[in-house]
Amino acid sequence: MKTKSVVLISFLVMSFIALTSMNTLQDSSTFEGKYDGREEYGYSFTGINAAGEEYNMSFHNVEASVLKTFDLNSSNQIGTKFQVTYTTKIEIEKDEYGMDDETEILTIVALKKL
Repeated sequence: MKTKSVVLISFLVMSFIALTSMNTLQDSSTFEGKYDGREEYGYSFTGINAAGEEYNMSFHNVEASVLKTFDLNSSNQIGTKFQVTYTTKIEIEKDEYGMDDETEILTIVALKKL
């Protein structure tokens, strides 16, 4: 009986870890764009949509390991085309009227020079 309980608990813990890992992987997205530089609100990239129109994406954060490989804080990478892998996190805060105010935080987790 004790062995069955240990096996069941181990299975549940491993299942939880596996599902948590899959959720993290599913939360990432990719984007191809030209690096425009760092602005006060984040790191700016310009992409081209399916209709051939330009659009801008701004990323609030960049993981330290990415900045170690590609120094996006200097002007050296401006104009470089990248495949950007990023995660999205929704932060909810209350405004002055007590209403929920959602902010989408985009974080670059990987860059690949194209």
